[in-house]
Amino acid sequence: MTEKRMTPRANYPLSKRVGDFIFVSGTSSRQPDNSFAGVEVDTMGTTNLDIRAQAAAVFENMRVNLQDLGADLDDLVDVTCYLVNMNDFGGFNEVYNRYFERGTGPTRTTVAVHQLPHPHLLIEIKGTAYKPR
Repeated sequence: MTEKRMTPRANYPLSKRVGDFIFVSGTSSRQPDNSFAGVEVDTMGTTNLDIRAQAAAVFENMRVNLQDLGADLDDLVDVTCYLVNMNDFGGFNEVYNRYFERGTGPTRTTVAVHQLPHPHLLIEIKGTAYKPR
């Protein structure tokens, strides 16, 4: 385990190996210090949420969780992506396409959800990786 890893807020693993498969729990942009990447709040309390920064942080958090079990993002075979607002779909895709190639990336489902566990979250992703022992 690494210090870059978040602590789950309930009794579940962030990632779990079952045979040759690794299941990654829903992952957000939450950082180890419990702040969120892609969130700025000014002195007046105005909040600016950045889907691109949040999506990149999600993938980097997933990478850490996978690396803890000997895998990486390239080993993902399926992801489910949850967006609070489908107006963020384009920005999310820009970041997604930096991490994955069309022919070799994981299969993907993207759905809109009413809300996520914190009001600053725009995105959460869960995934399944295949990494033979």
